[in-house]
Amino acid sequence: MIFTRANFSDPDFKKLIVQLDKDLLGRYPLIQHKFAPFNFMDEHARIVLVHDGEAPIACGAFRPKSNETVEIKRMFTHPDYRKRGIGKQVLNKLELWAKEEGFVVSILETGNNQPEAIAAYQKSGYIQIPNFAPYENVKESLCFSKKL
Repeated sequence: MIFTRANFSDPDFKKLIVQLDKDLLGRYPLIQHKFAPFNFMDEHARIVLVHDGEAPIACGAFRPKSNETVEIKRMFTHPDYRKRGIGKQVLNKLELWAKEEGFVVSILETGNNQPEAIAAYQKSGYIQIPNFAPYENVKESLCFSKKL
């Protein structure tokens, strides 16, 4: 497995995001379309990609929310590679990168139909917090925070 830092325009990141969005549509068929504006990636996003040989197999990103806080976004591991700790490694690398840049808090949002993600974030030290913007009134959303 090769872990690299990338930017939002990386073609392998875009391939993985297509797969992520399909997975989320299967979990949230009635509401997933509402989340597209919240998941927009631009030049402020920092991306971690994982390859197995030439094949992109996992990714994650963070975006600055303030001078102190980042939001973890677009976490995905290809189904054939799940339950191997790859997502946890991606999360750790994102947190390390954020700390290198001086951020002290990491927040994230996940959905109630993603019990494996909820468990992974809790095992990584994230605690549930009140839903932050723009998820305040989304009953399917769960928000978490961790001091870096």
